[in-house]
Amino acid sequence: MVGYDPRADGRNVSNLEVAVAGSVSGLVTRVLISPLDVIKIRFQLQIERLSRSDPNAKYHGILQAGRQILQEEGPTAFWKGHIPAQLLSIGYGAVQFLSFEVLTELVHRASVRDARDFSVHFVCGGLSACVATLAVHPVDVLRTRFAAQGEPRVYKTLRNAVVTMYRTEGPLVFYKGLNPTLIAIFPYAGFQFSFYSSLKHAYEWAMPAEGKKNGNFKNLLCGSGAGVISKTLTYPLDLFKKRLQVGGFEQARASFGQVRSYKGLLDCARQVLREEGAQGCFKGLAPSLLKAALSTGFVFFWYELFCNLFHHVKKADS
Repeated sequence: MVGYDPRADGRNVSNLEVAVAGSVSGLVTRVLISPLDVIKIRFQLQIERLSRSDPNAKYHGILQAGRQILQEEGPTAFWKGHIPAQLLSIGYGAVQFLSFEVLTELVHRASVRDARDFSVHFVCGGLSACVATLAVHPVDVLRTRFAAQGEPRVYKTLRNAVVTMYRTEGPLVFYKGLNPTLIAIFPYAGFQFSFYSSLKHAYEWAMPAEGKKNGNFKNLLCGSGAGVISKTLTYPLDLFKKRLQVGGFEQARASFGQVRSYKGLLDCARQVLREEGAQGCFKGLAPSLLKAALSTGFVFFWYELFCNLFHHVKKADS
């Protein structure tokens, strides 16, 4: 069970084990979904339409983008920025799941509402994601810069990227895109946790008794569904965040097509709507939904698996 459940006190998983389970789930998931993340970021940053009919468009489909990246940059391009991405996943997973457990337990102890309510999971999920975002946002900016750059590379190593960005753009560069990130992550994570719980209840209601035995499949399926719903509802803010994070990085984007400069979140939204239309706010949605289904499904799957493992080990030792 994700979050505090007064009926499951016997599971006896400590806060440290919750943090470890969250970290490992993020680490394993990141390795598996990195190629889709790179393609998604390339789509989000492309000003031209994602269409074959636009002769200036570098990318226009998932398979085409995958082939082109492989041909031009080699297979390692799909794991560009993997080290900062892993640091992001490990840190984010630990802080988010630990914060969620603590917040839902506080709600239960305060006797305000049932800790398993949709609204409680939404608010606690959103707050836990904001705490995790504040902790790891600089790493997210680094990951985006690495994934966005083409050849020749502007940043050779993680240390080189940190030093160069600090010297040329100042310390606040590591918090570029923070406002849209926080605005987007609260509802996104809130919907993830609340829909995950709701879909699990729906699954248990709909499935016959023999189908309920495969808990791992249920966690994977419900996590995937929660990821797709959450990403669809909050996607434009994710696109604006990525556009803002590569501000000041235009020279590395020249080979990909047009580049734009934005003064802030509202200016970014206005420019995208004016130049690219409403559909421009959903560029990269297809790989993003595929990534969200896999990543959210795997994160909840691995998290629940490791928490159950910790519980069984403790039970065997006692």
